[in-house]
Amino acid sequence: MSRAFGYHAFGGPETHTYFDRPDPRPQEGEVLVRLRAAGVARLDSVLRSGAMSAMNGHLPFPHVMGMEAAGDVLAVGPGVTDLEVGDAVFGFAFSGSGSYAETTVLPTANTARKPEQLPYEWAAAIPVSGTTALDVIDGLGLPAGATVLVNGVGGSTGLVTAQLAQSRGFKVIGTGSDGKRAVAESLGVTFVSYTAGDVAGQVRSWAPDGVDGVVDLVGGDSMRSVAGLVKDPRHLISAVDAAVADLGGQFVARRLDRTGLETVAALMAAGTLDPHITRAYPLDQAADAVAAVDSGHTTGKLVITFPA
Repeated sequence: MSRAFGYHAFGGPETHTYFDRPDPRPQEGEVLVRLRAAGVARLDSVLRSGAMSAMNGHLPFPHVMGMEAAGDVLAVGPGVTDLEVGDAVFGFAFSGSGSYAETTVLPTANTARKPEQLPYEWAAAIPVSGTTALDVIDGLGLPAGATVLVNGVGGSTGLVTAQLAQSRGFKVIGTGSDGKRAVAESLGVTFVSYTAGDVAGQVRSWAPDGVDGVVDLVGGDSMRSVAGLVKDPRHLISAVDAAVADLGGQFVARRLDRTGLETVAALMAAGTLDPHITRAYPLDQAADAVAAVDSGHTTGKLVITFPA
């Protein structure tokens, strides 16, 4: 049996629950993993709300929260030859398995070996936050020297996106609340404050002719307020709001495969990317971790950790 945290119905925090479940049995193409760390992502609460019920509406309750997992392989399912018991791995815990649990199963196609020098906590920040950053930067298709605006730079995905953009030779302008200024500027990002108002005007003071690309990590009115800054709307990409298509932009095309996981892990191991883990919570404080991310005020990445 393993302890898990999740929700007993679609809704808000009132649906949260702890429960015990038998260790999942790995099916063909899966591995059973003992968790060492789980990333906390805004997507976790979106799934809990039922807003993406096509992904989890067919599953019986309770659901385990979380999609970002890092840990050690305990068992392999039929047909698995590329991972072995004892391997340190990280990957996507899709709906039905979850990562806020002591054990879970991961599909090998969406799982990678963890580089030895990479902490489990860092590896747990890669599946959602890290690979989203990779996909939006690749999706822009811009050359070195371009100026890119990251709308919502201070969160976990925003900080990795900014660093990845800089590693590609882009100049980065980032928007965020004042509490996220220090960490953004420490990375060399030109920071634009939501609090000061007239975000578009502030950006124009740094880029009078507009920007070459916009990565939107906020959506809604915030996305619309900066969309007009991009010189070519085809280089407007959102990871959160499909309405970007109405503005001539594109919604990020997500790649959830091993290659993307390995690419981001290698950049972290080399020191190019830092996920900025700002706090680790034990499993019995998972509700606090979720509430912190839901507040929208956290800087960097939060993780849940498990004893070795």
